Amino acid sequence: MPRFVGHQKGLNSVKRVVQHCSKVGVKALTLYAFSTENWRRPPDEINKLMGLFLKALQREVTKLNENNVRLLVIGDRTAFSQDIQTHISLAEATTARNTGLVLTIAANYGGRWDIVEAVKKWQHAHPDLSINDLTEAQLTHWLCLKELPEVDLLIRTGGEQRISNFLIWQVAYAELYFTDTLWPEFDEAALDAAIASFKQRERRFGQTSEQVTKC
Repeated sequence: MPRFVGHQKGLNSVKRVVQHCSKVGVKALTLYAFSTENWRRPPDEINKLMGLFLKALQREVTKLNENNVRLLVIGDRTAFSQDIQTHISLAEATTARNTGLVLTIAANYGGRWDIVEAVKKWQHAHPDLSINDLTEAQLTHWLCLKELPEVDLLIRTGGEQRISNFLIWQVAYAELYFTDTLWPEFDEAALDAAIASFKQRERRFGQTSEQVTKC
């Protein structure tokens, strides 16, 4: 079947996972929709992906708002059409006051881009300071997702076992979960399996097991 059929089915998976995350109490979910490297794909596929993105913004925001979901879009949105940019801004404004799940869509996003842009923003905000004055905490303030806690769990579908330039700063201490399940087939049961695996992990953050137990 054409690759675009998979993308269409993948949107259904987004809906299922968002609903289930809200149900089980997940506070924040970030989905990698389109990377900075994805522009290398065939033009026809890119055009169809952009159309699917726009259609989702037009049709799904009302449902998100009704379910108290806040929508954010991270990445360089200037590469998108003006129509898509307008609907992104409208979607974020519409859901800005919602207090439930924070759903972030990474679109034209790359982890390396995120870090470079953060350094530029820091330097612009502090023109009198040297780059030697920059600290991890200061840089974090200028990154995408700065309002959210660091990532706890990163799920990679489709049998791939790499991060692929996704939130490479934010996943420094994330638990990694790899599954052969393709994204269009990823459902509530698959998400529950990932969460169950996460609950079995011992998160030490550089400490020993004894230190974690005492905490």
